[in-house]
Amino acid sequence: MAIAKGYAATDASKPLTPFTFERREPNDDDVVISVQYCGVCHSDIHQARNEWGNSRFPMVPGHEVAGVVSAIGSGVTKFKVGDRVGVGCFVNSCIGCATRDLDYEHFLSGLTQTYNDVEADGTTPTYGGYSDQIVVKEGYVLSFPDNIPLDAGAPLLCAGITLYSPLRHWKAGPGMKVAIVGMGGLGHMGVKLGAAMGADITVLSQTLSKKEDGLRLGAKDYYATSDAETFTKLAGTFDLIICTVGTAIDWNAYLGLLKFDGSMVLVGVPEHAVPVHAFSVIGGRKSLSGSMIGSIKETQEMLDFCGEHGITSEIEKINIQDINEAYERVIKSDVRYRFVIDIASLAA
Repeated sequence: MAIAKGYAATDASKPLTPFTFERREPNDDDVVISVQYCGVCHSDIHQARNEWGNSRFPMVPGHEVAGVVSAIGSGVTKFKVGDRVGVGCFVNSCIGCATRDLDYEHFLSGLTQTYNDVEADGTTPTYGGYSDQIVVKEGYVLSFPDNIPLDAGAPLLCAGITLYSPLRHWKAGPGMKVAIVGMGGLGHMGVKLGAAMGADITVLSQTLSKKEDGLRLGAKDYYATSDAETFTKLAGTFDLIICTVGTAIDWNAYLGLLKFDGSMVLVGVPEHAVPVHAFSVIGGRKSLSGSMIGSIKETQEMLDFCGEHGITSEIEKINIQDINEAYERVIKSDVRYRFVIDIASLAA
């Protein structure tokens, strides 16, 4: 087995620290990746701090993994050494299923997460991208378009697909009015992707502090939700609302912004339940729905779309030694708009 270096959470109450561990031996269908960059997702913080109650320690977070192929198994046909590749939120799926559903695999049982999970053998831990290498089955490795840099492209593997999937599913495009709630790591990707699809994008953010950025990235309008007049002015305006925030907000108020037959889609996960009144949806045949990441097939489609439109994440690169400070800044929304770890800093 290869010895890997990374950073790990060893306990929910402790900071991440340097960690040396073994990567599994590659099988015939495996790709070995030399990790160059890894995005920092808010879910990394939730899991490292056991805020969802399912954490396994020690944990090497990271599911926005970008790097270069360093070795391949004898049965690999899609990749060669030197290819620029990525790994997203899962590394296996449909364990025990007769067939693998290429469109909906991320919603089926048996999904193996890139970290905080175990391999198909039921015992070997999965460790994520806060490390210098990773071994992944060929079918779960993604190709980066040539014009997408690996650093700014890494967050596409979670933040990008998390917004692309609902925008595509609810058919965002010309003539559709779409609101993105929250102008953060997820929200700014929704602005870029929705605008590239031709939709009329409005950002709904707590304040106007990021308005200039929102308009620059493709939004046509930008409103502060701290202003009660916003909900009066925009009542019945939107075909689609995508809520990216992970804090409790009044979903009833936002449902009032939908047109007849409009949909509000949740991709952010508040810690506690949020009450919804039946009258918020039945009066206009409105829908409250949810979405999460995407299949490998759809994620590759998203990367190709980003290549065609020159879309990347807005990032701030950090050394891995600064990860604990970065976590605190994410919690304070003090990043525009996604931290990306330069894994070369592990050697420092």
